[in-house]
Amino acid sequence: MELREELLKEMILLRERNPSVDGSLACTVDGLTIASDLRGEPEEQAAALSAAVLAMSRRMMALAGRGALEETLISGTAGFAAFYAAGPTIVLTVLAEPGTNLGLLRLEGRKTAASVAAIAARKQ
Repeated sequence: MELREELLKEMILLRERNPSVDGSLACTVDGLTIASDLRGEPEEQAAALSAAVLAMSRRMMALAGRGALEETLISGTAGFAAFYAAGPTIVLTVLAEPGTNLGLLRLEGRKTAASVAAIAARKQ
């Protein structure tokens, strides 16, 4: 099975495990889309911004001396965007509805990011 197909399968499982998840995107740290489970959002722009958010978040953690980045969570009036480093080369972005259980989002997001990282490592 291709990398894109395996990642998409994990992203669909994430949405099934947490119904508050609207969709997700896996992209490279350079901002290129690998797989997308987004509905209606422009993938190319989302991938580019996801890579930028991850890079800035990693830099901030290093500057502040707070260890390795685990996640970045952005909350807005219409929901949430969570960003996870899925290994050294992939960013997993998860979009969720307002009222989402953030503990569950964090748990499932990290679990999916770990699966995405393992799949990517196996495919190299």
